[in-house]
Amino acid sequence: MAHKVVTPSHFPKPRGYSNGVMGQGNYLYIAGQIGWDKDARIVSPDFATQFLQALDNVIAVVREAGGATEHIVKLLIFVTDLDAYRAATVAIGEGWRGRFGKYYPAMSLVKVAGLLEPGALVEIEGVAILP
Repeated sequence: MAHKVVTPSHFPKPRGYSNGVMGQGNYLYIAGQIGWDKDARIVSPDFATQFLQALDNVIAVVREAGGATEHIVKLLIFVTDLDAYRAATVAIGEGWRGRFGKYYPAMSLVKVAGLLEPGALVEIEGVAILP
């Protein structure tokens, strides 16, 4: 791993994210990805399905650049419905572990009034540091 997770000793242990990630290498900034397929169709009205597809789309950009999930150091997640996110955390967690294992980059999650694409419930952008 080309980076180091940073957690101040006086902070509570983070659950599902890291407080900071430090690294050296080539930075890749990933534009916001939504839960759509190669034909620009939203994959499902289900929140967890859209979340994981958006995450897969972020991962696809990183892989295209020659990286892997462990090179992702920051994710910013936009959701239109916090209750839907909370209700989907078990499914999202299972999907996360299948993609990232127990690795969690620095993350923020923000509720927004809406997203550009009709039917989109989640958008994820990120930063990766490739060795």
